[in-house]
Amino acid sequence: MGTQEVLGQAARLASSGLLLQVLFRLVTFVLNAFILHYLSKETVGVVNVRLMLLYSTIIFLAREAFRRACLSGGAQRDWNQTFNLLWLTVPLGVFWSLILGYIWLQLLEVPNPSVVPYYGTGVLLFALSAVVELLGEPFWVLAQTHLFVRFKVIAESLSVIFRSLLIAFLVLCLPHWGLYIFSLAQLLSSTVLVLCYVTYFAKLLGFPESTRQQTLPVSRLTDLLPNVTRSRAFINWKEAKLTWSFFKQSFLKQILTEGERYVMTFLNVLNFGDQGVYDTVNNLGSLVARLIFQPIEESFYIFFAKVLERGKQATLQKQDDVALAAAVLESLLKLALLTGLTITVFGFAYSQLALDIYGGTMLSSGSGPVLLRSYCVYVLLLAVNGVTECFMFAAMSKEAVDRYNFTLLALSSSFLVLSYLLTRWCGSVGFILANCFNMGIRITQSLCFIHRYYQGSPHRPLAGLSLSPVLLGVFVLSGGVTGVSEAFLCCEQGWPARLAHVAVGAFCLGVTLGTAFLTETKLIHFLRTQLGGSRLVNKRT
Repeated sequence: MGTQEVLGQAARLASSGLLLQVLFRLVTFVLNAFILHYLSKETVGVVNVRLMLLYSTIIFLAREAFRRACLSGGAQRDWNQTFNLLWLTVPLGVFWSLILGYIWLQLLEVPNPSVVPYYGTGVLLFALSAVVELLGEPFWVLAQTHLFVRFKVIAESLSVIFRSLLIAFLVLCLPHWGLYIFSLAQLLSSTVLVLCYVTYFAKLLGFPESTRQQTLPVSRLTDLLPNVTRSRAFINWKEAKLTWSFFKQSFLKQILTEGERYVMTFLNVLNFGDQGVYDTVNNLGSLVARLIFQPIEESFYIFFAKVLERGKQATLQKQDDVALAAAVLESLLKLALLTGLTITVFGFAYSQLALDIYGGTMLSSGSGPVLLRSYCVYVLLLAVNGVTECFMFAAMSKEAVDRYNFTLLALSSSFLVLSYLLTRWCGSVGFILANCFNMGIRITQSLCFIHRYYQGSPHRPLAGLSLSPVLLGVFVLSGGVTGVSEAFLCCEQGWPARLAHVAVGAFCLGVTLGTAFLTETKLIHFLRTQLGGSRLVNKRT
């Protein structure tokens, strides 16, 4: 497969995934807004912080390293060994479920049963749902490697929508079930996700004449199951060693990713009600990151991993591939910067209105608006970091990955300490400030790596982090105009004034996007050629 074809497929994966995720996330957004009006802050805090932290920790520690290592493999790999390695995520998930389940039940503060009932059952079922989801790992890696775009997004989105629909139904009909509602919905949604993968590949492999079936390294569904033979090793030890390197890194990265939840859970700096408000605002603020940045990061990580040789400097590789990777990286950095700046500038003036519409006075009063405004700044850093680390982890050697683990260890330790201190000083906004500090450090690390990587070559992909003075001026002007509009039109003036405030923001956004279209011609050309090329590939297939 040529590098241009790899780029086209990566762009297709990102754009198609983005469009489908926007569609499905809008459905879940509406459902979650509906559910929030029927829940207490304490219930939201226990479910979204305590129980989801248990689930995400088990999932992350059991599969993240395996995913990164197995997605980096070449086309000539022994897929039976790869599948055998991936199935090890299941016993690893059971191990983490037992350890963490004991901690969540015996060592942490238990919520008041009269306020949040059935906590113990919730812990058990959330842990079980994580193990069930790990059963789909071989299918996920196979789908991701072969760029089964729509299926992957549809399967994951359907499970989320199913979970939200079931919660909404049970909250209305059986509100006294408490945590039974969320635990049952979580377990069933994980089951639905795994069944979607199994059903899809069972049907695909059942038609030998299928074009996609002919490109797969398996011919039967049973080929994805563990396979022991005497003629070869059970697993590819090179992939296993890379997995171990990523595992040490993932353990530290999980602390950075979910650090505030760990501080809230283990240090009790906020009560369950405040945890619920913070987590809801955090989820709302990270919506754009999940919709836009995550598909781009996942898709172009595959592109960089396939185009570049891991561990080699740019001057020692095929120069056509290096030039293409540099051009793509520059465009992605520009796109991330523009998206992040747009969210930051317009998010300040529309945070309170968004929270009032989404969750009512429970979110729009108190610390909610300040939290969301702070999160808008964090989204800008999150956008840039996603692209830079995407490239760095695809190009790093195994030894460099191991060395980077020490950096993550220092960042994890500083984040926990900083979160605790800042939260004691300025409340829940301290978590976001700590996140911003650590994200800035991580961006600096990856920018230094990219600079060293392309040193000696004529390519300067970091130029994507600069904007024209005209566009910067428009951003500043838009921020000032929308800020004045909020002061006079929102949010206690009634809906006519609110709609006028929205109209002002829409006009400023249109001017900003128009200016970006006229000034950032290189980025516009990249988006036109790659997204247009992805549609062409999609029509042909």
